[in-house]
Amino acid sequence: MTDFTTLELVLDGAVARIWLNRPEMRNAIDDVFIRELGDAVTQAETTPGVRAVVLGGRGPAFCAGANLNWMKKAAEYTHDENLQDAAGLPRMLRTLEQSRLPVIARIQGDVYAGGMGLVSVCDVAIAADTAHFCLSEVKIGLIPATISPYVIRAMGARAAQRYFLTAERFGAAEAHRIGFVHEVVAADALDTKVDEVLRNLLAAAPGAVGESKRLWRDVAGQPITEALNHETVVRIATLRAGEEGREGLKSFLEKRKPSWLAR
Repeated sequence: MTDFTTLELVLDGAVARIWLNRPEMRNAIDDVFIRELGDAVTQAETTPGVRAVVLGGRGPAFCAGANLNWMKKAAEYTHDENLQDAAGLPRMLRTLEQSRLPVIARIQGDVYAGGMGLVSVCDVAIAADTAHFCLSEVKIGLIPATISPYVIRAMGARAAQRYFLTAERFGAAEAHRIGFVHEVVAADALDTKVDEVLRNLLAAAPGAVGESKRLWRDVAGQPITEALNHETVVRIATLRAGEEGREGLKSFLEKRKPSWLAR
């Protein structure tokens, strides 16, 4: 298993738990963090039997945005060096978003700037009621550029229009109201809720879960055209004829557990 310096990867049966593990730095993002998180997701994906990922943070913050030392270095880069450096974060976010595994964000503390990007690419986001959120970039003369496609999709264009400009700090209840997180619970109930969601994910067919992720990415926001309708027909027909689809239907008719639960 890879040794990490910014996070901890715990393989727990069907679940890979990735802990952002620099509490003294509020789990701030830098080039090492970006590389290691991408590697941890890839390792989880390629580990036999792993079917879901939980992304959590150690300490008081989930992720407080960019590491200040990393930002200081970037301020001295040329334009071309900044282009190369800035490309790492969206590449890592894409790795998370396009993982075949469902990813749950376990949000125990504050989420700022780039941390908002992390939450926005997770499939399910569950927050403690004490967590706070902020798109803080404009306060230091920057913009939430590389995370913007994911954050806008997660919270909606109208909410993003406000929070991109004002850099207001808002609570978990507001994050839930605008759709940025799926559920808010008391801090001491966070793990119970995460485990509840995991049980539902692990009861589903793993291939179908991965295909559902891909379906959502491809269909969300698209105009309903004949071509799109045809594509969805092709996808369901392919799954019906596949091994997992046949097993799911057969087990239902035979009133038994499907193979992915019987293991």
